Amino acid sequence: MSEWSTYTLSDLLMFSARTYYRLIELYNLAAWPLHLLAAAVGVALVLCARRADEPSGRIAAILLGLCWLWVAWAFHAERYATINSAAPYFAAGFAIQGTLLVFAGKLPANRDGFGLGLLLLALLGYPLLALLSGRPWPQAEMFGIAPDPTAAVTLALLALSPRASWVLWPVPLLWSAVSGATLWTMQMRYAWVLPLVALLALLRRLYLGSR
Repeated sequence: MSEWSTYTLSDLLMFSARTYYRLIELYNLAAWPLHLLAAAVGVALVLCARRADEPSGRIAAILLGLCWLWVAWAFHAERYATINSAAPYFAAGFAIQGTLLVFAGKLPANRDGFGLGLLLLALLGYPLLALLSGRPWPQAEMFGIAPDPTAAVTLALLALSPRASWVLWPVPLLWSAVSGATLWTMQMRYAWVLPLVALLALLRRLYLGSR
């Protein structure tokens, strides 16, 4: 036990930031032009959130679920697993979340300026993080393709949906913690972004639920 207490997160990390973002770059190049489809899905989610009715909420859940299933297989199982032995577990979690959204998810939105702003920030802000951190565009992370922006968009939509089941929250919240810890260990300046989105979304959901 005393030996384990000497380890830090950096001792457990199996790869460097350079290796991780090179993997993102190769993944993006292999996935193109699916980014165009992901962008169209993002626009559809914003429209669904603005309509704020039950059919739109169901469509949003299905679209989100398909994105989670794609990331589970294409990123975690096929790519991330080559540098991280925990990736198969992440793939399983993303697959569970995707299945829940596709078959049982309902995201009836509440027309709320804060939630819509958080949604737009998650959709548009993540690709810009590449520029802000000095990384090239091929290493940018995009909703529906990469795990972090996909989780961020999901949390924003859950924040807009006070009647959405709580069963849809655990996986995005857990991934926010895992990703935040990983990026912090790699000394990335924006490691706080996804945990902050998760916290804001959860607080907003609790506030709307109490009204």
